[in-house]
Amino acid sequence: MFERVPFSALAEVNPRTELPTGLSPSVSVSFIPMSDVSESGRWETQQERLLATVSRGYTSFREGDVLVAKITPCMENGKGAHARGLVGGLGFGSTEFHVLRARPDVDPRFIYHWTRSPSLRAKAEAFMSGSAGQQRVEKEFFEKFLVVRLPLPEQRAIAAVLDSLDDAIQKTEQIIAKLQQVKQGLLHDLLTRGIDDNGELRDPDRHPEQFQDSPLGRIPKGWDVEKLRVLYSEPSRNGLYKGPAYHGRGAPMIQMGNLFASDEVSFSDTGRVSVSESELRTFGLRVGDILFARRSLVFEGAGRAAVVGVVPEPATFESSIVRVRLRTERILPRFAVTYLASHQGYLRRRAHIRQVAVSGVSGTDIASFLMAIPTLSEQQTIVETKAILDLQIENEARARGALMSMKNGLSDDLLTGRVRTTSLPEFSA
Repeated sequence: MFERVPFSALAEVNPRTELPTGLSPSVSVSFIPMSDVSESGRWETQQERLLATVSRGYTSFREGDVLVAKITPCMENGKGAHARGLVGGLGFGSTEFHVLRARPDVDPRFIYHWTRSPSLRAKAEAFMSGSAGQQRVEKEFFEKFLVVRLPLPEQRAIAAVLDSLDDAIQKTEQIIAKLQQVKQGLLHDLLTRGIDDNGELRDPDRHPEQFQDSPLGRIPKGWDVEKLRVLYSEPSRNGLYKGPAYHGRGAPMIQMGNLFASDEVSFSDTGRVSVSESELRTFGLRVGDILFARRSLVFEGAGRAAVVGVVPEPATFESSIVRVRLRTERILPRFAVTYLASHQGYLRRRAHIRQVAVSGVSGTDIASFLMAIPTLSEQQTIVETKAILDLQIENEARARGALMSMKNGLSDDLLTGRVRTTSLPEFSA
């Protein structure tokens, strides 16, 4: 049985960092504000500052120290980093970091992975003190949080296992980021150049005769530009308001939060509201409906659109949402949402957004959104291309989630000594 000791027995908490004698104030050192560490525990932007500008009023640390956020919500979200590659071996950063320095016979990466563990962060969250919104984990937490003291070779083996999982997670994140870039660039080309009869992107430089001037700039010939209202199959409709007494039972009611997860309306975590048959007929949803957010706490969210892909049961939508039904012989609902969610669509939408207490658009504003309308066959190709890329991104995101779950579970088992590294195939003799 391993000895249980306070975490502070493995790492010195907020140690004093002595500066080398005679160090010039004009020397460069690393600088790490809270914004430069990620929720996945990485030091993202490696800034440098002159020693004279950071030697007072900031937290100091040295090469190999581990930084962990102490203030809410940064601590709960996982902000922190292992300070490696510091300029001159010295760093300064946010006063909202705790600095952990591995004691002799303790591996710094072992300390780092402990600070990433869900169990430590859950206990630290319960230990927080201070006023709402300004709660912090005090230094005393590390004197009370008990861990097992494992031999140094096993610490290093555990760190190697968890490092390999971190590497796999990071590579998956890089793939997702690359796919997102490819998707953004390809959609821009598809929505401005379209696809010719040979299935290739039109080239405005080589074939300017294939393009025409429009209120949206140069677009392919054969495309139309219309205000959205011209494409309505029936008048748009604001959603339904029902008082608190009607909530908690009845039909699902799509809320604002159900519009922001993706370009398709989510029916997960919907509230329920008691509605009459007449209200359900008037304010009901069907496949192909487009729902627009009339209001948003963030500027970019106002006027955001999502398409109803499925209707698992009769459902309605709340009063901060506008429902639009389109003439599908002119425009595909999924294409419309793809265009509206694009950079081009956002530029058209933002001109209509009004910002008071919250950002907002009206039904009249939505009706005025300008749309570029390719042929139906081109619209379908664009929708299918986007769906392929979305599926690739979704698959990689699932892989990342699986790796994260594996790491979280294995981390807890290894760090607590419940599972020994000798029992893992890749570390067995």
